[in-house]
Amino acid sequence: MLRPSGEQFTIDGGGYTATVTESGGALRLLSYEGRELVAGFGDDEQSSGGKGQLLAPWPNRIRDGRYEFAGKSYQLGLTEASRNNASHGLVRWAQWLPIEESKSSVTLATRLMAQSGYPWTLDLEVTYAIGPDGLTVTQSATNHADSPAPYASGAHPYLAVGAGPVDAWTLTLPARTRVLSDPERKLPTASEATASTAYDFTSAKTIGDVVLDHAFTDLDRDDDGRARVTIQGPDGGVELWVDERHPWLMVYSADDQSPARGSLAVEPMTAPPDAFNSGTDLIELAPDERLEVSWGITALR
Repeated sequence: MLRPSGEQFTIDGGGYTATVTESGGALRLLSYEGRELVAGFGDDEQSSGGKGQLLAPWPNRIRDGRYEFAGKSYQLGLTEASRNNASHGLVRWAQWLPIEESKSSVTLATRLMAQSGYPWTLDLEVTYAIGPDGLTVTQSATNHADSPAPYASGAHPYLAVGAGPVDAWTLTLPARTRVLSDPERKLPTASEATASTAYDFTSAKTIGDVVLDHAFTDLDRDDDGRARVTIQGPDGGVELWVDERHPWLMVYSADDQSPARGSLAVEPMTAPPDAFNSGTDLIELAPDERLEVSWGITALR
C-alpha cells in the first residue's frame, strides 16, 4: 500500500529531523530535539489546508483564474471553486522525485509541463538542508519555453510552539504594510500601514483574538538581508526567515482549520495574491533563466 503522500524522505542533523513527501515536495514534519516546530500531517494522510506544500508558479489566488501576459489572455482551472479562484499554483499534488540525497539534505524535482492556462514548461527543484541554523529550503525554477514565463513561488508551513490555540502565543512580524482583502473571495482590495493597528507585530506581542489571514510586506531586514518572524509559546520558540527574493509573507491563524487556531501559517511568497493580474513583484522568467530563492526555520529556546 502506497502512502497518500507517497515516498517519504527523512533528513537529520544537530538535533533537527525533517520529513519531506513525494506528493507536492511537502514538508510533512520538522522537529528539534523531539519538539515539533511545524503542524504537519500523518504518514497515513494527505496534506490538508496546504500544510507544508510548495506553491508554484504562483502562490495564493488568481481572480477567476484569468490573467493577461505579453498581450495574450489565459484561463486557468478554478481549483478554489467556491470562491471562483485559481489557488496555490499547479504543483501542490505533483510527483516530486529525488535527484540528490544525503543524511542531512534532499533535493527533489518535478517538471511542470506546458498546459492549458499556463503554456510554459518549467523545471522546478527544492532542496531541504539541515545545518547549524536549522532547516534551509531552497526553491528554484528554470524556464525551458521559448518565451518569458510569468512566475512567483511560495510555501505553506504551519508553525507550532506547543498546543494551541495561538491566542496565547507571542508573535514578532517585521512588516509595515498589510493587504486588505474581501471576506468572500479573499482577494486584495487595498493596503494599509500596520502602525497603530491590531496587526502591528513589529514588536513582540500576544496574538490574542486577532484573526490573521493577510499578506504582509515592507519587511524590516537584518544586515544579512533576511526578514525574521518569531513565535514564542509554551514549548519554546520558532523562527521563520526569508531571503531578499521574498518581499511578502502570508500569515494565517487557521481559524477555519481543525483544530481552529491550533497553529500559525507563515508563508514565504515572492509576490502577493493575484500578482498575475496586478503585476506586483511578478517575475518574468526568461527562456533558460534559473531563479533560486531561500527561506528557513530555526528553533528558539
